[in-house]
Amino acid sequence: MNNEYFSFELLKTDEETGARAGILHTPHGDIETPVYMPVGTQATVKGILPPALTEMGSQIILSNTYHLYMRPGDELIRRAGGLHTFMNWHRPILTDSGGFQVFSLSSLRKITEEGVAFSSHVDGSKHVFTPEKVMEIEHNLGSDIIMPLDVCSEYGYSHEEAEDAMLRTARWLERSYHVHDNPAQALFPIVQGNLYKDLRHASLERSVPFAKHGIAIGGLSVGEPKPLMYEILDDLKPRLPREIPRYLMGVGSPDCLVEGTLRGIDMFDCVLATRVARNGMALTSHGKVVVRNGAYKEDFTPLDGDCDCPCCRGYTRAYLRHLFNVGEMTGAMLLTLHNLRYLHTLMHGLRESILGGYVKEFVREFYAKQGEEGSFGGETV
Repeated sequence: MNNEYFSFELLKTDEETGARAGILHTPHGDIETPVYMPVGTQATVKGILPPALTEMGSQIILSNTYHLYMRPGDELIRRAGGLHTFMNWHRPILTDSGGFQVFSLSSLRKITEEGVAFSSHVDGSKHVFTPEKVMEIEHNLGSDIIMPLDVCSEYGYSHEEAEDAMLRTARWLERSYHVHDNPAQALFPIVQGNLYKDLRHASLERSVPFAKHGIAIGGLSVGEPKPLMYEILDDLKPRLPREIPRYLMGVGSPDCLVEGTLRGIDMFDCVLATRVARNGMALTSHGKVVVRNGAYKEDFTPLDGDCDCPCCRGYTRAYLRHLFNVGEMTGAMLLTLHNLRYLHTLMHGLRESILGGYVKEFVREFYAKQGEEGSFGGETV
């Protein structure tokens, strides 16, 4: 399902696990998969400039339609030359639909068949997101990959509630598809259905006809235990289209990146890495490190001896602890650099292990260093 702007090369699939390595070609460059996408909600990855993102290996970033619609406005970004020019990032960008943010407003929004009416979290002003309106906003933003407005059903929804949300998502997808007229932007349908396998199957069946360049799985990692998420992914894996990339939305902890890749997922995003960095937590090859802890007051070793990022090359745990304890923003910036570099390195290692035929060995070593156990098709590794 290629065109002059988008194509996907599936280079290798690991026969035993289903893990995949490929290349997604886009108007703003190639993306080697599996890939983790840093989140730049408001046209910036917090604390990191675009050249540093490029240097650390970021291939694509994600921005948020809802927040950019609110401030500074999609029309302003269009007049600035589009999101790439506006933020001086010239690699691929994915924008989500803003639906998750709108539905998170809870008492401030009302869902109808037409769309979602809501009050701005900024100034209380009234707005309506329809499938057509969201496509218009994303067209103005000019991102490479765009998502349709969907209904994300919460963990704990009844089958009836989840089915209603899934069917509305399917109807909104069709409306989105028919007004999407820019071939230089790839529309990824979103598979919903909560934790009900029959609903996931039905959603996938309704989504595939509109999945020309990729498909997304939404409504997971929203409060459910991880084994339940993995169960849904295991069930979907043999049913997902083989020839297009598969995007698991909102998932990005190291273990979930590994487990998702083992289940045939190609693309991931999550705010976790940058959010916990601002709170003093590092994701390392040997597990989480909370640098505020007193244990690191006189620890003059690198944060992660296996990491080649500027934070680990130039600074000690004692120094990082000092920065956080005195409230210096440099601490958050350094940990953000590290966390993103660590996840990019992890994904690169997974990709190389798929291409090289040693996925299970790579995963075993990952969990051994983390001091945890993982799963592989129900088997502990």
